Amino acid sequence: MAKRVRWGLVPGICVGLCALIVSGCAPCGFHFDVVADMRGYTPPEHPGEQYFAGVCRAIQAAGPGDFIVVPGDLDPPERVRATLDAELGTDYVWYPVVGNHELERPEDMVYLRAINADGATLPGIVHQGPPGTIETCYSFDHESAHFVVLNQYYDGQTDAALDGDVCDALLAWLAEDLAANTKPIVFVLGHEPTVAVGDLSNGRVRHRGDSLDKYPEHNHAFWSLLRQHNVVAYICGHTHNTSVAKVNGVWQIDAGHARGLGDKGTPSTFVKVFVEPDGVRCRVYRGDKDARTYRPVFEETLR
Repeated sequence: MAKRVRWGLVPGICVGLCALIVSGCAPCGFHFDVVADMRGYTPPEHPGEQYFAGVCRAIQAAGPGDFIVVPGDLDPPERVRATLDAELGTDYVWYPVVGNHELERPEDMVYLRAINADGATLPGIVHQGPPGTIETCYSFDHESAHFVVLNQYYDGQTDAALDGDVCDALLAWLAEDLAANTKPIVFVLGHEPTVAVGDLSNGRVRHRGDSLDKYPEHNHAFWSLLRQHNVVAYICGHTHNTSVAKVNGVWQIDAGHARGLGDKGTPSTFVKVFVEPDGVRCRVYRGDKDARTYRPVFEETLR
């Protein structure tokens, strides 16, 4: 049975303690960070600790992972990258995922394509996307793990279609990629959840029925493929609600939002995923009501 740990927001247990927790991990293995849906809450319009810059400072205090994945709605992406540079360093690697709001600004898509020019410039790339999305759909390896980044707005021709889906062409590419993989740990990333799950703090639900579940046949085929290849977790965003739930045999991690006070409906969040010799686990950190202090509030063993 999976081990689940919950923390209350206890005064005095803050990111300083989190750094000690991280530093006490096993010497082998690695961990990575996850943030999503910070769109519009980046400097210079929203500087300071109560918005995305504060999330980055909390990640720094807790001990940054080997890299960060950003499952969509990161527009404008150049400001997200600038904030990462300022708070976590210019050598802090990121892997962005296309979200629905990036489609609204053509310059966002130009930027995202350019940072992975010809599908080969992000670190560790092993497989570029299918024709029409070679830069914004890709897979990469890191130590014992394989990561697949899906552009769910690829419709078989363009990488900027209007509706999120795992179309037949994308599903075929994913099947080929997973079949070729030799790493024992696999994560798949996309912007939209397979089904929206209520937030772990207050149960809020958004985008149920208009995420990947809008296209049930494709959604079922997608999830069946993940289960077939023993994928550890599907990591997403879109809903602004944070959840870690096992859905038909595969973990789904919704990273919520990292916009600080930009969404008062649920607390701002970042997630750490630990890949260790004895298993895989994730830990959720949430901001307080003023989005000034981030504390670990939830942990789940994924494998």
